[in-house]
Amino acid sequence: MTGRMIDSMNTPLPVVLAGARGHGRWHVENIRRLQKQGLVRLAGVCELTPLTEAELDGLGTPEQSADFGALLDSTGARIAVICTPIPTHTDLALTAAERGVHLLLEKPPAPSYAEFRRMADGVAAAGVVCQIGFQSLGSHALPAVRELIAEGAIGKLAGLGGAGAWVRNEDYFRRAPWAGKRRLNGVDVIDGALTNPLAHAVATALALGGSTRAEDVTGIETELLRANAIESDDTSCVRITTAQGHPVTVAATLCAEQADEPYVLVHGSTGRITFWYKQDRVLLQRAGHGPEEFEHGRTDLLENLVVHLTTGADLLVPPDETGAFMKVVEAIRTAPDPAPLPDTAWHRVPGENRRVVPGIDGLVAAAADTLSLYSELGAPWALTSEHLSKEVSTR
Repeated sequence: MTGRMIDSMNTPLPVVLAGARGHGRWHVENIRRLQKQGLVRLAGVCELTPLTEAELDGLGTPEQSADFGALLDSTGARIAVICTPIPTHTDLALTAAERGVHLLLEKPPAPSYAEFRRMADGVAAAGVVCQIGFQSLGSHALPAVRELIAEGAIGKLAGLGGAGAWVRNEDYFRRAPWAGKRRLNGVDVIDGALTNPLAHAVATALALGGSTRAEDVTGIETELLRANAIESDDTSCVRITTAQGHPVTVAATLCAEQADEPYVLVHGSTGRITFWYKQDRVLLQRAGHGPEEFEHGRTDLLENLVVHLTTGADLLVPPDETGAFMKVVEAIRTAPDPAPLPDTAWHRVPGENRRVVPGIDGLVAAAADTLSLYSELGAPWALTSEHLSKEVSTR
């Protein structure tokens, strides 16, 4: 076990939540659930505007402050949940680590590989435990799929594809000052389709293929485009070359014609496995057998962190297990700025305040199915020279 074990008699463990609105509301609900089970106690909330009594219903009267460090000191927190803007992650994580407070850090853990290393190295030096909030990596489907691969259920592993076709309206890119930005006030943000909303598709595909650590990635190709009037990509794909010898291609869009469940597709020489990671649902298709479908449970990552700290059970998503994902973030960060799609390649949906790229749903699926990039699939807006990806070696 890494880190310092906490006597299980100390549960419920006092938790401070930094960032309790937006996606942070999910963490409020989750802490409420775990508080009812007696595992944690919400001791503090760090927000610029304090939460109301209604927002804290069932959670008692936690201390509230906009000063994260002071809040950790005054509450005696043992765990900090950090769900704040991406550029703040590293400094807040180190603020907690310096005080001996363990961490659940939202994904993406940092906007650059250098910031990720500063966070991970600082946390390790402080001797505290850090869980990265890729909730899909808590799915029981992951070990089950890995076992199917290992036992040869689909023959030899040939590669993995990820597909995410989502719908986001234009207000989504105005939800916060950093939304849709690659940089803000000279600081990296890297809020793109593959690095934030559909980051799970990348991380899950890498995890299923056993390529989770930074050294597992040997090269990365990117194609980053945008239909919306933003800095970051909303329609993009990436192909990762791995030390394990199988490619990982993930395609994503926030400009889908129709929203669909994101998934990872595992390609084998004699079959394939589809994993809808938000649903913990698996479909096995292989030669000589009918299709088999399985539904799995999921371990909550905050709950896993508490159990790890109190019993020494394995931590599911320590920082080093997201190193490969962070190499992808770095490749996207250092790639040319996303190219705007021509006006003829997208249109607005009347009454829905969103932009759609016709045909993108099929292209996303085809990329995962063939492990190809958009330009290789013949997308006319991805064929011009400035859009063509250039592989970046990570060695």
